Amino acid sequence: MTATDRSVQLVTTAAQAAADKLAHDIVAYDVSDVLSITDAFLLASAPNDRQVKSIVDEIEERLAKELDAKPVRREGDREARWVLLDYVDIVVHVQHSEERVFYALERLWKDCPELELPADAVASRGKAAEHARQLEAEAAAAEAAEPGGEWR
Repeated sequence: MTATDRSVQLVTTAAQAAADKLAHDIVAYDVSDVLSITDAFLLASAPNDRQVKSIVDEIEERLAKELDAKPVRREGDREARWVLLDYVDIVVHVQHSEERVFYALERLWKDCPELELPADAVASRGKAAEHARQLEAEAAAAEAAEPGGEWR
């Protein structure tokens, strides 16, 4: 069994919406062979809570507008560290980058086939690592600029 055409359409639209809001590391898995509750998982991440919420809002708005799809459940919205949108055919996970690394959902679904995504979504891969390196470099530069490492 493979993901339905409707599921692929939902994933593609959601992935593009996430990419348009600068989500990191967007990936989708066809989980229809191992799960009976949904056809596909879409994973995306962002470096801060505000951006997680923005990505989730854009996905929800775009799927409603373009495909007349509304989630049957939305969880994690209050903290905006890991928001789950359940559309029955697909489940969208938008995580803060720290949660994405900690929970490593990709490990769970690595044996499932990846679904093809729009070019913008594919281009988002590796952005979280790039962002982390940039933050480390900025922190190191700030520490080096302070004599004795103390705040003044």
